[in-house]
Amino acid sequence: MRARKHREGGTGVDYNQSFQKLLEKMAEEPGLKAKRTQLRQQQTRLKAQAKELAEILEKEQMDVQRMERTSLTSIFYAMVGKKEEALDREKAEAYAAKLKYDTAAQQLQGVEEDLARVEARLQDIASCEREYERLLREKTEAVKASGSQEAQRILRLEQEIAQQQSQKREIQEALCAGSRALDTAQQVLSSLDSAKNWGTYDLLGGGVFADMAKHGHLDDAQDYVVQLQNQLRRFRTELADVQVDGNMQVNVEGFLRFADYFFDGLFVDWTVLDKIKQSQANVWDTMDQIQNVMSQLRCMDEAVEERLSNLEKEKEDAVVSAQL
Repeated sequence: MRARKHREGGTGVDYNQSFQKLLEKMAEEPGLKAKRTQLRQQQTRLKAQAKELAEILEKEQMDVQRMERTSLTSIFYAMVGKKEEALDREKAEAYAAKLKYDTAAQQLQGVEEDLARVEARLQDIASCEREYERLLREKTEAVKASGSQEAQRILRLEQEIAQQQSQKREIQEALCAGSRALDTAQQVLSSLDSAKNWGTYDLLGGGVFADMAKHGHLDDAQDYVVQLQNQLRRFRTELADVQVDGNMQVNVEGFLRFADYFFDGLFVDWTVLDKIKQSQANVWDTMDQIQNVMSQLRCMDEAVEERLSNLEKEKEDAVVSAQL
């Protein structure tokens, strides 16, 4: 019993005492971070103040130098018998400016010294956190090897954590795929909007150049649509392993194939413009579907993150309190 109390499992390590000491040091982190934020704000303010006062000091010193050497200003004051009075005033102003600058510089130095001490303390806490994690892993393996009831609980928690981590990866991959599809859909809209503007200009007599520009943007839109269709396919593939409520099917069949009517003489420009507008509506509809699914994915991601945090804390508590 005594050996268990002081040296768990014959490892030569008193885990409970080590955990307690490390946790006490780590508890200082929030306060130190708040202090660091305050010191950085003071540092920024004092740097600006010291810079401004240094410029004022330089100006006052130059005023003194002008009065001391032969200059039109010094000659004028000498002629009216007030040179010494003016020089004394300039020296007093320069002295006051130097006092103000020195005070700000000393305050800045003090703040920077305090900031350096806080940063060093935070680095020490970071090393404590690493040591805590190392000891936690070490004791976890020791508890698992013991085959005790606590060991079974920890193994079960690790399995659930692994499942949640896998789910989080799948959600993140689906979100990335959806984000890429949204970016491409926006490029489709931009190309269609440019084509629509040139089409309107063409109707008003824009000529061959306007017609070429319009079809150039339609070509760009067609290229983006092909890219978008591939990305939507990948998006659906990524969603296969993620359970999302509601209808996840993103319909891409509504996209018009612009090549069918680009140079078809049967269609007048008003018809082309109308189809451009229809295509824009289809793109917006698809973007809405993607965004709806991504909104559900983000909610799921938050729930998984919260579940992971709870499981990790439960596992940590189980390991720390386990008897070897």
